[in-house]
Amino acid sequence: MKQLKTLAIAIVLFIGTQVSAQSKVAHVDLQALITSMPEMKTAQDQMKKIQDTYDKDYKNMVAEYQTKLQKYDQESATAGDALNETRSKEMQDMGNRIQQFQQTAQKELGQKELDLYKPIYEKAQKAIQKVAKAKGVSYVLDATSPGVVLFLEGGTDLLADVKKELGF
Repeated sequence: MKQLKTLAIAIVLFIGTQVSAQSKVAHVDLQALITSMPEMKTAQDQMKKIQDTYDKDYKNMVAEYQTKLQKYDQESATAGDALNETRSKEMQDMGNRIQQFQQTAQKELGQKELDLYKPIYEKAQKAIQKVAKAKGVSYVLDATSPGVVLFLEGGTDLLADVKKELGF
């Protein structure tokens, strides 16, 4: 009886070891990896230069707007109604151009950021996959974002069983 008990425990431990050996799990701090890549520093420097250019242009436009507004306000009492109306329309148009510039700049910056950062993330993803395969890891999780799987190979897909359990 004692030998049977020992045998049963050994079988359970052996099976448990085999199951865990089949599905190795690892983790990577993706944010730390990405920020330490030399390409990211280069991309950030490029983004800063572009941002600075847009900021300079925006500030110049705003300064010109404020200068004209101040000048027109001072001259409004002596200018005629027709001139004041023309200047008012000019200021509205200028304000609209500034807003449009700001919206366009934000859109272009977002697209440029995507264009610069996407290849960096793809390179990191490929490196994670390569290392995981070399180490026989089935699942790689992002250490900074719980539940985010960065790499998945093999494993058991439970979708059909879960759907069955839920009745659909």
